[in-house]
Amino acid sequence: MIVLGVDIGGTFTDFVFYDGKELKINKVISTPHNPAEAVFNGINGIKSLKVSKEHTSIVHGSTVATNALLERKGAKTALITTKGYEDVIEIGRQTRNTLYDLFVCRESPLVPEELRWGVLERVTAMGKVLDRIKKSDLRKMRTILRKKRVEAAAICFLFSYKNPANEEAVMKEMKQLGIHVSASHKILPEYREYERFSTTVVNAYVSPVMSKYITSLEEGLGTNNIRIMQSNGGSISLRSAKERSVNCILSGPAGGVIGASRIAKLAGIKKIVSFDMGGTSTDASLCDGDLRLATHTIISGMPIKIPVVDINTVGAGGGSIAYIDPGGALRVGPLSAGADPGPVCYGKGKELTVTDANLFLGRIIAEHFLGGRMKLKIDRVSKYMELFAKKLKMNPVKVAEGIIDVANANMERAIKVISIEKGFDIRDFTLVSFGGAGGLHACELASCLSMRRVIVPKNAGVLSALGMTVANIAKDYSRSVLLRVKKNGYEKLIDLFKPLISQGVKEIIGEGIRRNRVEIENCVDMRYVGQSHELTLQFKKSFIEDFHNLHKKTFGYANRDYEVEVVNIRVRVTGKTKKPSLRKKPKVPSMKNQKIVKKVKCFFRGRWLKVDVYDRNRVQTSSRIKGHALIFEDYSTIFVLPEYVCNIDEYENLIIEKR
Repeated sequence: MIVLGVDIGGTFTDFVFYDGKELKINKVISTPHNPAEAVFNGINGIKSLKVSKEHTSIVHGSTVATNALLERKGAKTALITTKGYEDVIEIGRQTRNTLYDLFVCRESPLVPEELRWGVLERVTAMGKVLDRIKKSDLRKMRTILRKKRVEAAAICFLFSYKNPANEEAVMKEMKQLGIHVSASHKILPEYREYERFSTTVVNAYVSPVMSKYITSLEEGLGTNNIRIMQSNGGSISLRSAKERSVNCILSGPAGGVIGASRIAKLAGIKKIVSFDMGGTSTDASLCDGDLRLATHTIISGMPIKIPVVDINTVGAGGGSIAYIDPGGALRVGPLSAGADPGPVCYGKGKELTVTDANLFLGRIIAEHFLGGRMKLKIDRVSKYMELFAKKLKMNPVKVAEGIIDVANANMERAIKVISIEKGFDIRDFTLVSFGGAGGLHACELASCLSMRRVIVPKNAGVLSALGMTVANIAKDYSRSVLLRVKKNGYEKLIDLFKPLISQGVKEIIGEGIRRNRVEIENCVDMRYVGQSHELTLQFKKSFIEDFHNLHKKTFGYANRDYEVEVVNIRVRVTGKTKKPSLRKKPKVPSMKNQKIVKKVKCFFRGRWLKVDVYDRNRVQTSSRIKGHALIFEDYSTIFVLPEYVCNIDEYENLIIEKR
C-alpha cells in the first residue's frame, strides 16, 4: 500500500508518505496565492518518492473551501426560493451573541438581494404539491441569471425535504446554464429553513472554487487518485468533493484529531484532548473513547448544518501577531502573519509573533528550525522586540514572556470550552500535543489545566497529514421525520432508515470499498415534545430510555411522563480503508544513548535557566529525560518543564508526566 497525506495550513503545508515499509515526511512553506503550488513543491521535495503518482493514493486536507468562505472569494451565487422567503438568509434567527453591543455589525449574506429570486411554488408540510412551477417562470429565470453571469445557484424551497419535486424541476432547468447547482433536498433534507438555506447557499458559494482547485490538482499531479478529507473525519472522492464542498470546510483540523486518536489508542489511552497548534490557529478536540461529532457549526456568522468533528478553534498559533489594543493592553491574535510575510524571524515580517517570542526566550533552537533548512534571524527579532517593549514601557524579556502567557491563556480557554464547559473532568484526560508549535506550549497548558500527562507523537509537526493517511471513507445521510414515538416506535423507525442505508452502501461501494468492509451506524435526534433543541444518540431498541438518561446527564433532569419526539434520523456509512502500520521500536536496555547535544539559556518563570538540549532522532526508546529540557526534531520543538519527566515509549512517543 502506497499512500500520501497532504495537509495545507496557513503557514506550512505538510506531507506524510508511506511506501509500505516506512514513513517519510516533508514540510514546505504554504503558497496562499495558489495552494496547489505548495502541494507540487512538497511532493517534488520527497526525494524518495520513486513510485509513479498513478499508483499512489493521495489523501488531501484542504483549506480552499474555508478560505473562500472566510475571505468572501467564492462564486457569484444566486438563491432561488419560494416567493416571499427571499430574505430568510438575511433575517436569520432571534438569537444574538452580542446582545448588549450597540455597534455590532452582522456579516452580510453570501447572496446579495438582487440575486435572490422568489418563484410561485408551494409544497405542504405533509409533502403534497399545491403549486407546481410554471415553465414560463423557469425560462424567464434562466434568462435573467445568464445576463447576470451567475456562476452558481442554490435552490431552497419550503418543505422540499418532504417532497423535492419542485426543486428537481428547477435543478434540471438551471443545469442548462452550465453552472454549479445545489439543491437543499440533496445537501440537507432537514427541517428549519434558515439552517437548510444557509448550508445550501454555502455549498453553492464554495463548490466552484473547490472544483477549480481540484481540477488544477488533477492536471498538475497527473492523476485523479486523490481523496479529499471531510469535516466529519472521513474522506471522499474528488467527484463528491466537487458536488458537496461544504463537507470539506474543516477538513484539515479533522485530520489532526484522527491522527491524535490513532496515536493514543496505540499507547493504550482512551480519554484524550487533542491540541493542534499550527502557524495560524489552534484546534482543540475532546475524544472520550472515540471521536465526538457535532451536527452543526458556525463559520463567519453563517450556520452550516453538517456532521463535523467537534473542534474548537482559536486564532492562537505560532504566527499569531502581538499588538497593543486601544486600552494599552497586550493582545495576541487572531490575526496571523501567515506564510507571507511570516514572523519577524523569517526575514520579511515586521510584526512580532508567538514564534518570535519563543525564539527570543531561547525556546527555539535557531540552527535546527525546519531541519536546518530555514535560517532564523534572531538579531532581527531582538531589534523589533526592543521597539515593541518601549511602547509598553517594559523590559523586552518580560514582553516576550507576556506574549507567551497571553497566547497560552487563549488556548487554555479553547480547551475548557470543549471539556470543562461540557461537563468533563479535564484531569481524567491526556493532552495529545502536535502541530509545529504545540510542543513548546503543551506542558504549560497541561499544568494550568491540572492535566498530569502529555503525549507528543513522533513527527508531531505533521500529524494532521498522518491522520489523513489513516482516515476511513465516510458519508453521512439524514432526514427529518418529526415522529412522536412510544414503545412501538422502534419498528416504524427501522423502515425509515432503510432508504438512507441503501443509498449510503451503494455510494460507498461505488467509491471502491468492498461490502464486507462497510460499517453502518444509525442515530436519532430526539427531544421532548415542545422543546426546540435535540440530543443526538445511537439508535438501539432502548433508544427511548437512552434519551431520558442522556437528557438527565446533559441538563440535570428527565421526565419519563413527557411524550418523546424523533426529529431527524441519521445514517453514517463508513468504508474501512487499509492503514499504514506504525511499527514498534525495540526497547533499548541501556539509557546511555540519550546524549545531550548542548546546553542553552532559556527564560522561564522570571529567570534564565540552563537547559539541556536533545536531538529526538538520537533518543532511544525506554530513555528518560528530566525537565527542564528542549527536545528538537525536524519540524517541531518540545519544551519539558522542570517539574515534568519525559519517557519514550515503543512507538517513539514522548510521554511527559509530572514527577
